[in-house]
Amino acid sequence: MQTDSELITEILNGSQAAMEILARRHYEAVFAYVYRQTGDYHTASDVTQDIFIKMMKGLSTYREREKFKSWLFRIAVNCCRDSYRCASARTAREVELDADSLGGQSNMWDIFSKSAERENIQEALDFLPEFQKEVVLLRFYHDLKLKEIAGITGRGEATVKSRLYQALEKLKKRLLAGEGELSANKKNRFKP
Repeated sequence: MQTDSELITEILNGSQAAMEILARRHYEAVFAYVYRQTGDYHTASDVTQDIFIKMMKGLSTYREREKFKSWLFRIAVNCCRDSYRCASARTAREVELDADSLGGQSNMWDIFSKSAERENIQEALDFLPEFQKEVVLLRFYHDLKLKEIAGITGRGEATVKSRLYQALEKLKKRLLAGEGELSANKKNRFKP
């Protein structure tokens, strides 16, 4: 199997087949990210198409010193941001807080994996400010490191760490509160 770099070289030399292979290889992950950001299938399809058009147009600017996946996700993050700006769907406010560690990150992942349904997680994610949501999606759904996320989002690693910590705390509270409501509803249903 050809590497992304080999495919890019072929694309720059005019290979249509290499372009299709590269797009197919990364389409699912990019679409999943965009869909989680937008929550709408049709919007996600449109934005994902725009991302791949920008990717193809910008391939000549790609430098091999960074991972292609990180470069592509930077385009995805920027397109999602543009989509929100154009639609005035959400506004992101900048928050700079110091956080020495991510404390409960592993506990948070346990909550993610054990939570009742994906729908509950998506609803909880939708309540996060956009700048926190994108960090959580890139970290846990696309398994990127904090340093990679910092490069993709154009923020410092400390800022990414802080945003992730804040987002995890908010998600933890929301998901645990949701589980409490479910338990209370089940108990009340069986009372005479």
